[in-house]
Amino acid sequence: MAKLTWLGHSAFLLEAKDRVLFDPFLTGNPVAKSKPSEVKANIVLVSHGHGDHVGDTVDIAKNNKATVAAIYELATRFESKGAKADPLNIGGGAKIADTHVKMVNALHSSDIFEGDNLQAGGSPAGFVVDSGVTLYHAGDTGYFGDMGWIGEFHKPKVALLPIGDRFTMGVREAAYAASVIQPELVIPMHFNTFPLIEQNGDKFKEEVSKQSGGKVKARIMKVGETIEI
Repeated sequence: MAKLTWLGHSAFLLEAKDRVLFDPFLTGNPVAKSKPSEVKANIVLVSHGHGDHVGDTVDIAKNNKATVAAIYELATRFESKGAKADPLNIGGGAKIADTHVKMVNALHSSDIFEGDNLQAGGSPAGFVVDSGVTLYHAGDTGYFGDMGWIGEFHKPKVALLPIGDRFTMGVREAAYAASVIQPELVIPMHFNTFPLIEQNGDKFKEEVSKQSGGKVKARIMKVGETIEI
């Protein structure tokens, strides 16, 4: 049985065949309870270049001798900082350790600051990970039609979807996305970290049940909580 821990915002740790860490924004995250030095992972996946997703990637990767998988432009940047990186691009995949990582589309932006300079961060992305359990981490995104293909082709057991609105899908759009993807379980992310993305998790749960006709179960995790999936 695999385990999933929500570290806050869009950061999750999947413990399955490998320890897979997503978007490790911990330092400066007002809701995070874990310190970067406490996180153990051998794979780090970064969806796009914004600071609330890149977060502590380099430090965690170097401390754990982990492989970072990201869009090519970000991967090369992480390598320049001394991290081991494995570049991907939209539609491509690779086996890293015992886990297969597929990079899928996301509708967002991905610039990254280097000091005071804004630099291109490549395309934003989501990930479908097969590590004994198949999980879809959507990254920051609006709804797009190919979410149906992701559900049909990859059949993720678990989907992690942003619901914060303003910068990503809101509650209703994410609930609709869940009804299209049809995972067994959907878990909201990217909400209630900051005032601009405050949302009602219970409302999302209600919307998922309504829009999926009860076929998809939603679970609202607490920051720091670990569940079996």
